[in-house]
Amino acid sequence: MTAAPSVTVRPLSELAEFQQCVDIQGAVWGYEDNDIVPRRMFLLAQKIGGQVIGAFTGEGKARRMIGFAFALPAYRDQHVYLHSHMLAVLPEFRDLGIGQRLKLEQRDDALARGIARMEWTYDPLEIKNAYLNLAKLGAVSRRYQADFYGPSSSPLQGGLPTDRLYAEWLLRSPRVEAALRGDLVTSYADVAERISVPEAIGEWKRSTSMRGNAVQLQEVNRLAFQSAFRRGLTAIGYERDNSGNGSFLLGRLDEGSLTGTVDDKGCIG
Repeated sequence: MTAAPSVTVRPLSELAEFQQCVDIQGAVWGYEDNDIVPRRMFLLAQKIGGQVIGAFTGEGKARRMIGFAFALPAYRDQHVYLHSHMLAVLPEFRDLGIGQRLKLEQRDDALARGIARMEWTYDPLEIKNAYLNLAKLGAVSRRYQADFYGPSSSPLQGGLPTDRLYAEWLLRSPRVEAALRGDLVTSYADVAERISVPEAIGEWKRSTSMRGNAVQLQEVNRLAFQSAFRRGLTAIGYERDNSGNGSFLLGRLDEGSLTGTVDDKGCIG
C-alpha cells in the first residue's frame, strides 16, 4: 500500500496560488470556461473576509497544490456565517482525508474570527460527500433546492439537473464536537425514514445508456427529500454499507444538539 503523502494545509494569499485553484477546478470537474470561478474571485474572497485555503504536498520547487477550499462571507436572518462554495481535491489524492483536513482548517479559521456557522451545498447523489458532511463533520440538512446552479458543463454532473442539499455546520455545537471526536452516533430510534443512493450512481451518470436510471433516482429522491422536509424531518446521519451504497438517515432534529455558545448574530459569545 502506498503511504499517504505529507500534506500542509494553510490560507492562500498570492495570485499564483489563486491561479492554481482555477487550474484544479478544471482537473476536478472538467468545467468549460463559463463555469470556472476566475482568479479574481479568489482574490476578492481573501480580501473581504472569506476563505481561500490550499492543501499542498512537497517542499520548495517540488511543492504542489493538490486541493483547496473557498468560502464567501454571508448574511441571512440576522446571522453572519460563511458559505463554502467550493472544495476540490485532485483525483489522485482522494480518499486520504484531505477534504476533511480542509474543512477543519475552515472551521478553525472561522472560530478564530468569531464566526460559528458555515453552510454549503452538495449533490445528494454523491455518496462520499454526503458521508463526510453528515457523519464525519456533523452537519445536518433540512433544505433542498432543485437545479440550484442550472445547467452544468461538468461531466461529473452527467447532464442531470444540479439538485443540491444545504449543509448546516454549527461549528461549536455538541453535535459537531461529537462528530469530530468520532463519537457521533445516530440511534435507530431517531430515524424515521431513509433515502438511499446505490453505489452504481456514478456509473449511471457517466453512461449514456444508463443515465435514465440516474435521472429516475434523482427525481424519486428529490420528492422524498421535499416531502420529508415539509413534515419537519432533517437529514441527521448517513450510512454506507459494505458494498458502498449510501443512505441518508432522516429524523426529528434535537435542536439542543445544534446549540453552541453563539449570540443572536451568529457570533461566539
